[in-house]
Amino acid sequence: MFKKNKFKTKLKRKSLEPVTGYILLTLLVVILSGILSLFNFKTTYNVLDSVKIELVSITADTFNLFSFDGLKYIVSNASKNFIVFAPLSMYLVGMIGVVVASASGFIDVLFKRMFEKMNSKFLTFLVVFVATISSLINEVGFVILIPIAAFIYKAKKRNPMIGVVAAFAGCAFGYGTSIFIGSIETQMIPYTEAAARLVDKTYHVSLLSNLYIMIASSIILSIVGTLIIEKIIAPSLGKYRIKKELELTDNLEIIDDEELEQNMITTDYNEKKGFKVASIIALIFVLFFIYSVIPGLPGSGLLLDYGEKTYLKQIFGENSYFQDGFTYMISLLFAISGLVFGFVSKKFKNERDVIKACHEPLSEVGKMLLLLFVASQFAGVFRKSNIGTVIAGILANILSNFSFSGIFYLLIAIVIMMISDYFLTGVQAKWAIFAPCIIPILMKSNMSAQFIQFAMRGVDSMTNGITPLYAYFVIYIGYLNIYNIRDDKPISIGDGIKILMPYFAIISITWILILIGWYIIGLPIGPGVYPTV
Repeated sequence: MFKKNKFKTKLKRKSLEPVTGYILLTLLVVILSGILSLFNFKTTYNVLDSVKIELVSITADTFNLFSFDGLKYIVSNASKNFIVFAPLSMYLVGMIGVVVASASGFIDVLFKRMFEKMNSKFLTFLVVFVATISSLINEVGFVILIPIAAFIYKAKKRNPMIGVVAAFAGCAFGYGTSIFIGSIETQMIPYTEAAARLVDKTYHVSLLSNLYIMIASSIILSIVGTLIIEKIIAPSLGKYRIKKELELTDNLEIIDDEELEQNMITTDYNEKKGFKVASIIALIFVLFFIYSVIPGLPGSGLLLDYGEKTYLKQIFGENSYFQDGFTYMISLLFAISGLVFGFVSKKFKNERDVIKACHEPLSEVGKMLLLLFVASQFAGVFRKSNIGTVIAGILANILSNFSFSGIFYLLIAIVIMMISDYFLTGVQAKWAIFAPCIIPILMKSNMSAQFIQFAMRGVDSMTNGITPLYAYFVIYIGYLNIYNIRDDKPISIGDGIKILMPYFAIISITWILILIGWYIIGLPIGPGVYPTV
């Protein structure tokens, strides 16, 4: 009896490495695709021709990866799947600047000056809020803000995993909202407008149509998110205990107090001087960055896409240089500031000192690369299997056949799209499938297409953080393990999801209450736009 209990305890404590988890998930997808294709798992659904404004039927079927052609795809596309995996390039580009700034000591001094005396709860609100509105510019929050938040919490002598969770939760669960328009509008509006024109051929959806409700939602979600982090998640993560490198002995080392004090004064002076110069250089860089998005001035507009007619599309359009180059510019800002601080504070004397100082911070990048590789294979294999698209198509057909309407239909649509989002992440692909069936039905119930679009943004955010299919989930799980002090107990994919389940549940309810409340009250959701037609 004792041996059996002992065996059960060992099994219970067993936790899979995330790398192993992604490999097992990949194998599961391969086997599942073979089984589903055997049973002819497919569907036909409607998408919109945005030019002719008419529905076009598309058939999606499961690709059998457990076949000769499937295995050939897996082997021949491993490198390609890794290279095109969005988090890889963004992470590497973003981390170069963070690593240099960290190695020079610039980040430590910056955080000490800015956050040392800040209230812990307000700091959490700040992290969640900045993470929430970061979706304004693609996924920069995932690759820059998560490591920065971990640094801040560690400097505040709090568990850095709280910072990782707060930053990721804000980015993932608040992805559908911001304080201004961004890349999401440019992805969704063409489908929203085309679907609305099935009912009204003159219907127009502007880029600013969700502005008011986005601003309000950003603040509400950040406040609620802060309460979840501080009251539920932070206590569950516990305190951060740094491993002791030195043990107390009976031998005492004699230190020259005067020499030590002098060294501290010199170091403090050099750091203040370095921080001052680095701050000036950083300000100049930021001003240059701002100048590069202002049109019409001599040499300005470097990051604008002049192929677009309106300024908003020039800066936030699909081919915007601002969108594509933002992560690199932020990385450059940290790198230049770090280098200036390092050389002025005399931490660096030459380029060899820079490279040597970066060795230790770069070890984190090495840990992440293997995880990014296996996650990229999982994402690539699942995408090729087409399982997510088939599931979304089936769910869209179910929605099309419902006889309900109004707010009750919207709630059903939210639940069904949440299920779909778990398997098919990404706003554009999902909205292309669901917009043609949802928007006409709800518009006939006197609900505006712009309000329906915002509801979809909320749905897309609700499940982002709890599906390993979400590309940037790998960054979150990777950083949790970087700051996990339990070498014998890695944080698995399941553990990462479990940590976020309270956030998912409460934020989902908050999203739904915002939508219902706004609809009932009838407040404008944007300039001249209301929840009803």
